[in-house]
Order: sequence, then C-alpha cells, then structure tokens
Amino acid sequence: MISLSLAEIAGIVGGAMHDIPDPGVAVTGPVVMDSRQVRPGGLFVAFAGERVDGHDFAAQVIEAGAVAVLAARPVGVPAIVVPDQVAALGALARAVVSRLGTKVVALTGSAGKTSTKDLIAQLLQRHGPTVWPEGNLNNEIGLPLTALRAEETTRHLVLEMGARGVGHIRYLAELTPPEIGVVLNVGTAHIGEFGGRERIAEAKGELVEALPAHGIAVLNADDPYVSAMAARTKARTVFFGEAENADVRAENVRLTELGQPAFTLRTPSGCSDVTMRLYGEHHVSNALAAAAVAHELGMPVDEIATALSEAGTLSRWRMEVTERADGVTVVNDAYNANPESMRAALRALVAMGTAAKAKGGRTWAVLGEMAELGEDSLAEHDAVGRLVVRLNVSKLVAVGGREAAWLDMGAKNEGSWGEESVHVSDARAAVDLLRSELRPGDVVLVKASRSVGLERVAAALLDDEGVVACEGGAATR
Repeated sequence: MISLSLAEIAGIVGGAMHDIPDPGVAVTGPVVMDSRQVRPGGLFVAFAGERVDGHDFAAQVIEAGAVAVLAARPVGVPAIVVPDQVAALGALARAVVSRLGTKVVALTGSAGKTSTKDLIAQLLQRHGPTVWPEGNLNNEIGLPLTALRAEETTRHLVLEMGARGVGHIRYLAELTPPEIGVVLNVGTAHIGEFGGRERIAEAKGELVEALPAHGIAVLNADDPYVSAMAARTKARTVFFGEAENADVRAENVRLTELGQPAFTLRTPSGCSDVTMRLYGEHHVSNALAAAAVAHELGMPVDEIATALSEAGTLSRWRMEVTERADGVTVVNDAYNANPESMRAALRALVAMGTAAKAKGGRTWAVLGEMAELGEDSLAEHDAVGRLVVRLNVSKLVAVGGREAAWLDMGAKNEGSWGEESVHVSDARAAVDLLRSELRPGDVVLVKASRSVGLERVAAALLDDEGVVACEGGAATR
C-alpha cells in the first residue's frame, strides 16, 4: 500500500486511535486479515468470524511487525477502532485508489470471472506493474484488500466483482471506480438468490452504469442480456465475441487434439492466430474479453495473440490438468460450479478424451452439487446428468446427497446403462471407487461447487503416484 500515517488512516476511516504512541508512524506494508500474512509495516484488520476472532491475535501481529490493528474494540496494542471494519476497509481502499490514479479494470459475469481476470492480468503486466486478485477475492472484503496492494508504481489494477444481489456491484464500483468495465455473461449461477436471470442482468449491469463518460464498456456480443447493457452506460462500448458485429472476435475456432482452443483473433487493428495452453472451448470467450481490454489499452494484436498463447492458470482448482506417471490425467476444476461452467467443463473433458479414447482410455466425470440454484436445482442437475450421456462420457460418478442423486437420475433417465452412472455418498467413497477402476489413459474431471470439497478427490488421486507437467500451468512433482 502507499505510505499513510496512522493519523491519516484514522481520519479516512473515521476511527479512534487507541494505545498509539506516535500517530505519525506510517503504514508501509500490506493490509491483511490473516495474521499469518502480516509483514513489517503492515496493517492487520481484525474480523470476528464464526470460529476465530482476529482480535485475539492483536498482540501477535504487532510482535510480527504490524504497525497497528484495525479493530472493533481496544485490544491493548496500537489500534484504530471503528464501528464497522468492512466499511472502514472500503473507505481506505477508496482513498488509496483515488490518490494513485491507477487504471482500474473491473469485470463481472456469472461464469469465467476468475479465469478472465487471470488472462487480463497476464496481458497487462507485459505493459507495466499490474495488481490483480489472488483467487476470487471479489466481495466487499476481498476487493478492498486487493486494491490496497496497489502502489505508486502500479499501472493497472484489475478487479473482479461478484454479487449476491442487486446493489452489490454498485457498492464495489463506488469503492474503486473503474475506467474499463467488462461483463462476460449472464447465466444461472446464484439464480436461487437473485430470483431470475433478469435480476442477475440488472445486478451485473451496475458495473457499466458506474463507468464515466470517458470510460469503456467491454460487452459480450454473443449474450443478449449483456449486449443489451450498452443502453445502460454513458461510456463507449466495445463488443467481443464470435458474432459478426463484435469489434474483437474469434474466427475459425477449433480445438487441438489435447482439447486446447485455437482461433484467429480479429481486432480493429488487424488479426493474429492464437493457440491457448488452457483447456476447453469456453476459454475462447474469456480470451476475447481479455484481448478487448488489452487492445483498448494499446497492445498490438500480435503481442496480444502471443500473450494469450502463453498464458497459463494463475488460480488453483480451475481446470488444473495434471498427468500421473501411470498415464491417468486428472482435471481439477473443483473450485466452483454452475450449470454454464459445468457444461463447459464436460465439453472440455470430451475434447481432451478424444485422443485418450482412441488408445483405449476412458473419460470420467466426477461431479457434485451446483449450489444456490433455488427452485431450478432439480431441473439443472437432471440436465447435467443427461448431458453427460449425450456427450458420451464414459463414466459418471455423482458425489453427495440429494443433488448428486439428481445427477445420477438424469443420466439414467437419458439412457445410461450398466455401471456407467454411479451415485456415491462422499469424496472418500469416490476416491475408493476411482482407485479400484482407473487405468492408464483415463481422463478424470472433478467438479462441484466449492462447498462440496471435491478438490479432496483430485488431491487423493494425485497423491497416489508421481505426476508430470501438462500444458496450462499444471503442477509437477
């Protein structure tokens, strides 16, 4: 973070200083909420969670080098006490970003936010110091923490904005006003909380409404809910997609034999070929969104194409592809799931498994619950189960309770036969089944909402044997 004295911070957040011998001491290190991440000169935000109260670590973080604690009550060490730490954190982020003058790029969408954010970051960092969220820090706590990592030398600040309801993105945009706003899609993720796709579109469109007249709205031409948002912004609009009217579009889209997308990138300033290291055709849309941002910021099309071709996975458990020494390939996409991302992952699995099947390998879909779908949950899980069969995936392992049973039911009702679809109770049962049946050349997709914890299945399979590196940023051992 930029250097600010404790007195300045207290004024920004409207807090009272307690046990601070010198209000002129400056915070020069990172602002964190995890005591293990404290660095000398930093500021620790003490949140009281369900299991752990950050205030209990106040003395420990000061000993580790923190200058002070942003707290809800006096803690016996240097502290700035505020009635609401979330609001205070937001106010501090707003003040820091306004002083920096950094180019702020914000994006939202029902699916693909984190992958696209990672692509934008990898493109923009070629043209200057760039800060972006680790993982999916996209809410009223994670976004300010990311913004506060920016420094005087930061040229680009890339932010991901999530929403659980109408008004959330508007609030985040007020904290860190964007100059470029990207809307990827309007799908069914969290539809149970929103109450319909129209309400999701209303919430996502708050990003383009927040843009200034000199700003740029980057919108998906292939999604009618998103393209309609052009009418909701005073900023200039740039469209991306495969539609003919897209300013930045993909032509001749195809998948390599490994399931990696290749296409011709066409922009207003020319075209160039791209072959990505990531897996699945759904990354084409993500890449186009990133390309549109980079193009608007002055990157030549050839450099954009090269950067997209070299980009890997920065965030864990998102289509992480790892090959075991015995030839089994594990695709860990267990960070989250919604109907759109589930369909995209299954199609990627099928593409990756084409070469494997030619050599006797099989494709496995190890799937769990897609959360927060409300009254659409049964229909959506049933539809995914049916899609597994229609795509000719070799095996479905549905993991969990009621929702997993719906996945299994959909597959069986679509025409799955014999043991192709299996319903197991938990991750341990899934691992036991896979260990007994996997053979060299098989490709295994593991995917569910984060709350299911299916990353444990992928971790157990990769712990069984040594692994070797794959394209797209997979781990090695």
